Amino acid sequence: MKGTAQAAAEQLRSQEELLQLAVSRPRDAIARAQRIMAAQPSPYEASIAHQAVGIVHRDNGDISAGIRELRAALRLARRAGSSDREADVLSSLGAALVYAGKTSQGLAYFERAVRLASDSSLGRVLNRRAALMWALGRYAPALEDLRRALVLLDRAGDPSWTARALNNRGLIYLSLGSPGRADVDLAAAGRIFAQIGHELALVHTVLNRGIASFRSGDLPTALEFFERAERRYQALNVPAPALSQARCAVLRAAGLAGDALAQADTAVREIEKANGRSTKRGELLLMAADCALAADQPQAAIDRARAASRLSQSLKSDWLRAHASLVLIQAQYVVGPAAGRLLAAASQTAIRLDQLRSREAPRAHLLAGRIALGLGRRVDAERHLLAVARTQRHGPAISRASGWLGAALLADALGEPRRMLAACRRGLEVLDDHRWTLGASELRAQATAHGTELATIALRYAAKAGRPRFFLGWAERWRATSVSVPAVRPPADAELNADLAMLRAVTVRLDEARERGAATAALQREQLRLEGAVRARSLLARGTSAAAAGGVDVTELLDQLGDAQLVELVDVDGALYVLLCTADRVRQFRAGVTAEAVRAAEYAGFALRRLARDRPHSDPASTLAILAAAGPRLETALLGPAAGYLGDGPVVVVPPGKLHGIPWALLPALGNRVFSVVPSAAAWLRASTARPPERHHVTLARGPGLTTDGAEVPQVAKLYDDVTVLSGAQATARNVLAALDGAWLGHIAAHGSFRADSPLFSSLRMHDGPLTVYDFEQLGRAPYRLVLSSCDSGVLAPVGADELLGLVASLLPLGTARIVAGVVQLNDRAVVPLMVQLHQHLRAGRGLAESMLLVRREATADPVERAAAVSLLALGAG
Repeated sequence: MKGTAQAAAEQLRSQEELLQLAVSRPRDAIARAQRIMAAQPSPYEASIAHQAVGIVHRDNGDISAGIRELRAALRLARRAGSSDREADVLSSLGAALVYAGKTSQGLAYFERAVRLASDSSLGRVLNRRAALMWALGRYAPALEDLRRALVLLDRAGDPSWTARALNNRGLIYLSLGSPGRADVDLAAAGRIFAQIGHELALVHTVLNRGIASFRSGDLPTALEFFERAERRYQALNVPAPALSQARCAVLRAAGLAGDALAQADTAVREIEKANGRSTKRGELLLMAADCALAADQPQAAIDRARAASRLSQSLKSDWLRAHASLVLIQAQYVVGPAAGRLLAAASQTAIRLDQLRSREAPRAHLLAGRIALGLGRRVDAERHLLAVARTQRHGPAISRASGWLGAALLADALGEPRRMLAACRRGLEVLDDHRWTLGASELRAQATAHGTELATIALRYAAKAGRPRFFLGWAERWRATSVSVPAVRPPADAELNADLAMLRAVTVRLDEARERGAATAALQREQLRLEGAVRARSLLARGTSAAAAGGVDVTELLDQLGDAQLVELVDVDGALYVLLCTADRVRQFRAGVTAEAVRAAEYAGFALRRLARDRPHSDPASTLAILAAAGPRLETALLGPAAGYLGDGPVVVVPPGKLHGIPWALLPALGNRVFSVVPSAAAWLRASTARPPERHHVTLARGPGLTTDGAEVPQVAKLYDDVTVLSGAQATARNVLAALDGAWLGHIAAHGSFRADSPLFSSLRMHDGPLTVYDFEQLGRAPYRLVLSSCDSGVLAPVGADELLGLVASLLPLGTARIVAGVVQLNDRAVVPLMVQLHQHLRAGRGLAESMLLVRREATADPVERAAAVSLLALGAG
């Protein structure tokens, strides 16, 4: 008997070791299983080997191969005559069948496994079934299985399976909206896996803790966990579709919908190519549909949601079906028109998601409430919006903001403006708290998109209220908030700086290869890889603990204006309103429509670029005629009747983000006066009160490749006493940044490049490569005044609600108060005399905006110089 017991114990240890390898070190498991099968094993040993191989194939995405191996393991287990062995294999096979879309058959195998298993193995079987129930959205039976499993596993002293059960329970808590409880279980599971050396299982807990951080609203911590998990998955050479799915969710929540959609579609293609788990494929299709919806691609969302819904039928997954239905209905609502049938479907989906205890249920109620409002079904709207409003004090920030949005929509529908405005205010405050946990300027700017509708509801009311000061307060509440307050400077990051240096080097090599006509594919791939690494690293930056509310104190603003006039343009549902502010009053005007202003600006930009190309043999008369017509057209669309009420003092123009890069000097009302352009009144107020450095140090730099070789730089250098000049090999990114840090005045003559696809990679070309926004963000103190005689250096990308990203947007919150930059292409030769004149006026004690007015007045003879002069804007406080 003693020998029999020892043999059974050895069999169990052998089984446990190999099956643990299958989930911790899969390559080692395959090698060991092959050795066992090559050594004429007993049916029991061969069953373990085939099961281990089957688990590896199943978990690595080859479900068909996994099922074949597991069926072989089942036959061998029956030949061995071991009920526990058969139960163990049945549970592995049952999971594989569910992953393959054969849910009924898979769950039937689990029922057989539960009946066959003894107490010593029942805990494992129950844990496996709980994991399947979680994947199918059946949370209550999953928790009950885990409750029983943890008791049995604790009694058996089984640390490995105890950790798996804790990990699974953490995932269920996440699905039920309890990230705090989830993280406790996940951290405990991770500690056990680390102690017993289960590497792959430990990586899974790292990933899951990242998801818990995300659900708690801590995006930087979530991204840190994901980065750690990715490195470990790569080291183990294991595919990680769950990591792709989690990253997509974070990117989408951060407002980076395009990035999220690209990653989701890639993950779907990879899992389909590998014939991977149907449950995971369904989740990825659903994520791709949701990302497409957020990226304003409703038809793509419909296609992916329908694919996920079809898959839910074979999986018999109510969870997947209900969530796919939500995305499908939301996309159909965007495409329009809304109808009673769509409202019925939305209401039914909301009820089903409530029953499933899904965290997406409030979103479904919000959708149903919107549809009901559009159809005039007030009773239905109230019911659904009340359900949304109940979430305003619970859960992550974005969920709470949605709750306040529901309350605002309800109050608006009931004709209760005070309640509506209070809800809008509270929702935006919640999002303020959330944004300031983010250190990356890109995330901060994109996160404002979550408050767009709250701000719009309030602005619609304010535009009609007939109270201009009140309107101005709301116009400023959610405008360019990221550039109106001090930036969060990331800590010194050696890895980020190393990647930026390598990116500069690769970009230089790429440019040289293009000039030679050499192959560039490999260098382009490396450039994209390094850009991805820089961007990913920057997103890990943490924010501040204290939130800074957006907006401006209107009384303080008017007091600070003096003899200046502030012209704030507000876009409300495509119509432009003008708020003309002076020291003693605010007046409101209705101007044109935003779309017409954009078209007129594109027309003017075309003419300016045409003149900048410096074609001496072409007749500029036709182009000048275009410009002459464009100015009045722009003024009518942008200012309307407000243009006739401008006084004699300087003007501060505060346009919406999408209108920031207009050549404002073309407007007849502005071209012959001192004016500056700023993203928000709050940003102007901060810049106008900024203190200049005591030392009036000037930094001048010129980059390579300019037609004139930056000829203005040596001329300008003669105008100043305390000056640093960097050119040639000295004009590296590092040297230029060091010289600009804390300077009274900086001037960079270099080729500029605006990246609409990724604004933070907009750059100035230095000797060793591009000086990007990521580089500028590491300045201790940006130069007080800065002149950028570079093409497109003043162009900014509108993102989020009404935020801006680009070179200038990065410098204003870092402390630069006054900037001159180009908003279109500039002619190198024409810029030289303009820049010399500009610095002569600055040296005489004039401000940047006044100096630019004098430069424009002096540039009348040469049409190319005139075009360059109106293409340069004074930005900030002027």
